[in-house]
Amino acid sequence: MREIVLDTETTGFDPQSGDRIVEIGAIELWNHLPTGETYHQYINPERSMPRGAFEVHGIGPDLLEPPENPEPGAVTLKDKPLFSQIGQQFVDFVGDAKLVIHNAAFDMKFLNAELEWMGLPKLPWEQALDTLAIARTKFPGSPASLDALCRRFHIDNTARTLHGALLDSEILAEVYLELIGGRQPDFALASSVSGSQNAGGSQESWRPRPRPTPLPARLTNKEAAAHAEFVESMGDGAIWKKFS
Repeated sequence: MREIVLDTETTGFDPQSGDRIVEIGAIELWNHLPTGETYHQYINPERSMPRGAFEVHGIGPDLLEPPENPEPGAVTLKDKPLFSQIGQQFVDFVGDAKLVIHNAAFDMKFLNAELEWMGLPKLPWEQALDTLAIARTKFPGSPASLDALCRRFHIDNTARTLHGALLDSEILAEVYLELIGGRQPDFALASSVSGSQNAGGSQESWRPRPRPTPLPARLTNKEAAAHAEFVESMGDGAIWKKFS
């Protein structure tokens, strides 16, 4: 099963008011395990960056109100591609995989707005899996932010001084696996039981094999003799005699 753990950074809260995506980060999982495949892209939003958004993620060109002490290494977007230049590539990477997103409604509305402006089909809402909703259901009344879940599951997020789409996706992948029961919720049995890959790359069904050496009997000679005597005492109609 292929899943994409995804996060975006934006200029604000509402694409219909002119806000745009400025970064996408995504991690590929296969049967709940990271494959090493990632997607990461900064995007020129063709607009200025509000100070509040900049202070969250440190990304932007032409800040409306630059902070007095900007974070070192802040990313500029002037030389980055427009969403219209990378949208199809992003859609191709995602495919029909389930999208694992923290607060999925936020990211999905931005992604679908950008895709709609390009004339591309929107991502189906049912393709998204919201880890925020999972956390609120699993831990009702408890904080369910990504940082709070990292504290709950003892996940190191010390590198998260600013929000960043790829880093947040990597952290969210760890949080997601904990939310669904740990790093290997199926105890790695799914692939070995449903089928195995042989050296030639073909799929073959898994079958149990007999032990090369049978296990020794735990019954002592004395116990076996006592059992035989008991069965004999039951006469010829004893069911044990039919299967001995």
